[in-house]
Amino acid sequence: MSGFSGQIPADILEFSKLVSLDLGLNPLKLQKPGLQDLVEALTNLEVLHLTTVNISSKVPQIMANLSSLSSLFLRNCGLQGEFPMGIFQLPNLRFLSIRYNPHLTGYLPEFQSGNQLEILLLANTSFSGQLPGSLGNLKSLKKFDVKECHFSGVIPSSLGNLTKLNSLDLSDNSFSGKIPFTFVNLLQLTDLSLSYNNFRSGTLDWLGNLTNLNYVDLQGTNSYGNIPSSLRKLTQLTVLALHRNKLTGQIPSWIGNHTQLISLYLGVNKLHGPIPESIYRLQNLEELDLAYNFFSGTLDLNLLLKFRNLVSLQLSYNNLSMLNSNNATIPQPKLELLTLSGYNLGEFPSFLRDQNHLELLDLADDKLEGHIPKWFMNMSTITLESLCLAGNLLTGFEQSFDVLPWKNLRSLQLYSNKLQGSLPIPPPAIFEYEVWNNKLNGEIPEVICDLTSLSVLELSNNNLSGKLPPCLGNKSSTALVLNLRNNSFSGDIPETFASGCSLRVVDFSQNKLEGKIPKSLANCTELEILNLEQNNIDDVFPSWLGVLPHLRVLILRSNGLHGVIGKPETNVEFPRLQIVDLSNNSFKGKLPLEYFRNWTAMKTVHKKHLIYMQANTRFQISHYTMNHKYEYSMTMTNKGVMILYEKIQDSLTAIDLSSNGFDGEIPEVLGDLKELHLLNLSNNFLSGGIPPSLSNLKVLEALDFLRTSSRERFLSNLYSSPSSRSLMCLTIFSQVRYHEETNSRHLTTLHLMRIQDCVGSRCRKNVEMVRTRCQQLKKMRAPDLHLNLVGRWW
Repeated sequence: MSGFSGQIPADILEFSKLVSLDLGLNPLKLQKPGLQDLVEALTNLEVLHLTTVNISSKVPQIMANLSSLSSLFLRNCGLQGEFPMGIFQLPNLRFLSIRYNPHLTGYLPEFQSGNQLEILLLANTSFSGQLPGSLGNLKSLKKFDVKECHFSGVIPSSLGNLTKLNSLDLSDNSFSGKIPFTFVNLLQLTDLSLSYNNFRSGTLDWLGNLTNLNYVDLQGTNSYGNIPSSLRKLTQLTVLALHRNKLTGQIPSWIGNHTQLISLYLGVNKLHGPIPESIYRLQNLEELDLAYNFFSGTLDLNLLLKFRNLVSLQLSYNNLSMLNSNNATIPQPKLELLTLSGYNLGEFPSFLRDQNHLELLDLADDKLEGHIPKWFMNMSTITLESLCLAGNLLTGFEQSFDVLPWKNLRSLQLYSNKLQGSLPIPPPAIFEYEVWNNKLNGEIPEVICDLTSLSVLELSNNNLSGKLPPCLGNKSSTALVLNLRNNSFSGDIPETFASGCSLRVVDFSQNKLEGKIPKSLANCTELEILNLEQNNIDDVFPSWLGVLPHLRVLILRSNGLHGVIGKPETNVEFPRLQIVDLSNNSFKGKLPLEYFRNWTAMKTVHKKHLIYMQANTRFQISHYTMNHKYEYSMTMTNKGVMILYEKIQDSLTAIDLSSNGFDGEIPEVLGDLKELHLLNLSNNFLSGGIPPSLSNLKVLEALDFLRTSSRERFLSNLYSSPSSRSLMCLTIFSQVRYHEETNSRHLTTLHLMRIQDCVGSRCRKNVEMVRTRCQQLKKMRAPDLHLNLVGRWW
C-alpha cells in the first residue's frame, strides 16, 4: 500500500509492454478508464494486483486472452456479472484471488491435467453449481477457498488427490453427502474448514490422520459420536471448533495436553459429565465455548478467569454449578463476550464490576431479581453492544437515566421480566429492542423515533397506553418488526408509513385502536404479516393490501369491519396470502369466491422440512456478526379453541370467516385451495350443502361450518347428497395417515356444528344419521376416527 487515491489515470494505458501492475490496497478507482480498457491495452501482463481497487464492473471476456498472466488478484473490487470461465484455464496462471465480490457469479470449469494453479480463492462470491471431479487434476494446488459461495452437491472424492493442499475452506455452502474419506490423504493440511453445510451424519475418526492441522473448523457438519481419541495426535492445534453438532460422551482429559489451543468451541452438542480439571491447563485460551450441552458437576469460574488472554467465554444452559462466581480474584481477563444464561445466580456476578471491555453479555434465565444495580449500569459503557437480561425477575433500575448509558448498544433484550414504570429509552445506536412481557406503562415517547438504526421494536404484552406517535410510521424505512400487541393503545393508527417501507411484521393486535386501516401500509412492499385483531377499527375490507407481493398472514379478527368484500380488481391480488382471519366482524354478502381464486399460495401442497415463519436480522458488532431469528406468532381459532401459535409453521394455511353475516352457498372454488389446513365458516347465514370439491382438501385438519340460519336444511342436504356425505367421512379418513415422516399431527376430530341451538326432531334425526354413517366407516376403515359434534352430545 502506497497511499495513492482517486481514479487510476488513463496515462497508464500507454505502457503497453508492462508485465506487472500492483496497485492493490489503495483507495483507488478503475472506472474511466475501466478494467476492459486496461486489459485491452496491457496485453503482456503477467501480474495484475488490484485488491480493494473500486472497479464496479464486469470482468471482460478478453481477460481470458492474457496468455502470460500468472497472478491475478481482484479481491473486494465490486466485481459484477459472470466471471469468464476461460480465465481458469490460462496456461501460466498460478495465483487467482477474486474473493469478497458478492455480486460476482460463475462456475468452475473442467480442469485439465497439468494446470499450474497453486492458489484459488473464490470466497464470498456468488459462484454456484457443483465442484467438478477434475479438481483432482490441480496437483499443485496449495490453497482452495470457496467459503460463503453457493456451491452444492457432493464433494468429489478426487479432492483427496490434492496432496499439496495446506489450506482448504468449503464452509458455508450447501454441500451434501458425506465428507469424503479420501481427505485422510491430505497430510499437508494445516487449515481445514468444512462448517455449515448439509453433510450426512458421520464421525470424526478420519480427522486424527491429519497430524499437521493447527486450525480445524467443523461446526455444523452433522458429526456425531465421541470426540475421537485420535485427535490427541494433533499436537499443533490452535483452533478446534466442533460447535453445533451431535457429539456425545465427555470431554476427554487429554484435551489439557493441547496447551497451544487458543480457541475451543464445543457448544451446542450433547456432551455430558463433568468438565475435566485438565481444561484449566489451557492457559493460552482466548475463546472457550461449552454452552448448550449437558455438563454437570462444578465449574470453578475463578480458575477460568485466571486465563489472562481469555476474551470470549460461553457457558450458557448446562447443568453446572458455579464455584465462587461472586468472589472471583483479580487480575482478571478483559472479557469481550460472556454468556452465563440458565444458572441460578440470583444476583449479578460481582466480578463483572471490573469488566470494562465487554461487547456482548448474556445473563438470561439466571433468576436475577430486584433492581439492576447502579454499578452494573456503569460497566462497559463504551464497549457494550449486545445485552440480554431476559427471563429474569427484574423490576427496574437502581439508578434512573433519560437514556440508558451504554452508548454503542445495538441489541437490548429485557423481555419476560417484571419491569415497571415507563419505557426505558435505549441509546441512538440501537438496532434491536425487545422489552415484551413486562409491566411497563405510560406512552411511547417521541424520542423513540430518533433511533435511526432501529430494526426490531418489540413492546408487546405490557400496560402501555396513549396514542401511537405519528412519527412511528416514519421508522418503517429502517424497521423490520413493529410489535405492539396486547397493550392499551388508543386513537387512530398513524397514516405515515413512508415510501420505501421495509417492515415485514406489523402487529398492533389486542389494543383499543380505532379509525381506519392506514392506506400508507401499501408502501410496505416487504410486509409478510399484518395483525390488527381485537381493536375498534371501523372500515371496509382493505382490498388495496392485495398489491403487497409478500403478504402471507392477514388477521383482522374482532373489529368493526363491515360491508361486502366484493371482487378483486386484478387476478394477482394477495398472491402469497396463506393465513386470513376476518372472523367476528360485520361483513355481509356472498363469500368472496373471486379472492379464493387469487389465493394461489393455498393451492399447491408443499412437502418441506419443519420450518417456521421468521424474519432474519443480521448486524455487526465490533468482533462478531449477530444473526437473530425473529419468529412470527399469532392467535387463531382451531377446532373451536383459541390457540396461541408461538411459532407459525411455514406451511400452515388457514381461512377463518366465521361470525360474520355472509350468506348464500359455499362456493366450489374452495376445493381448489388444496393446501388448506384450517377452514372455519361457522356462525354465518350460509345455506345449501357441502360442495363435492372439498374432497380435494387432503391436508385439512379442522373444518367448522355450521350454526347457520338454515342449519336444519344444511344437515338435510349434508346427508341426502351422496357426495357431501362421502366428503364428510372421507375427509377424516384421509387424514388418519397424514405424513408420519413429517411428525405432523393426525386429524382424528371433525367439528361439524354447534349443537346447543339445534332444535326439532328432524335436526336430531339428521345428526344421528351422520353419526351412524361415520361410525360405519370407522369400523371398516378408520379405527382412529373420533367424531366430535361440538356442544351437546345426542
